[in-house]
Amino acid sequence: YLGETHDNPEDHKIQLQIIQELQRRNPKRNPKKIAIAMEMFQHPYQNILNRYLAGELNEQELVQQSEYNQRWGYSWEYYAPILRFAKEKQLPVIALNVPTAITRMVARSGLESLTHWQQKFIPPLNEIRTDNTEYRQLLAKTFGQHQHSGHGNSSDFERFLQAQVVWDETMAAEIAKFLQAKRGDRVVVLAGQGHIIYGYGIPSRVARRLHKPLVQRSVLLSLPEEDALNTHPPIADFVWRD
Repeated sequence: YLGETHDNPEDHKIQLQIIQELQRRNPKRNPKKIAIAMEMFQHPYQNILNRYLAGELNEQELVQQSEYNQRWGYSWEYYAPILRFAKEKQLPVIALNVPTAITRMVARSGLESLTHWQQKFIPPLNEIRTDNTEYRQLLAKTFGQHQHSGHGNSSDFERFLQAQVVWDETMAAEIAKFLQAKRGDRVVVLAGQGHIIYGYGIPSRVARRLHKPLVQRSVLLSLPEEDALNTHPPIADFVWRD
């Protein structure tokens, strides 16, 4: 897991560097294929990514048909070199994200507001786990920082929590699905730091789904606040330092 700050260009250069080095170190005899899982693409657009990697779409068509600018919006050039490398080396790319309309609906009206059709884009509701007390506390702090004084209440927070967890669970489900189908492959996950830190967001939910020993490593590409570097559990396995 390469935890990025979305608008930091250096993070994306480091991501490419790490992916290239992992590919370079792949043993020629019995190599393990590397897949790149990206929060930047919503999973209903997986076929668009596949067509780009197969040479059926050019870069501009990929951006347009995946609705990248509307659904993600950070500079395309942050991620373009990574996708070009994946295409060159024929590495699978996994579209991880949940459709924007789903998370917005949950944040506004809660999980119970989703229609049966909308629920098809996320894991079953009984897999949307909000029972991690530490994660709840972490998100409560984040929620409080985004609220103006005197605004926001407990029901607002519960919907915020549900939206975040739907996001995490959907990305975890897509990763687990790939690993179950492609045993032996390695997945490099590109996602925001908030989905990775302490293992609460995506990693713990991938492990829960696979029911088997799994080595997961997290790297923060930008330094967190100093008081977050010596916590238990650790905020990440590694923090990148120049």
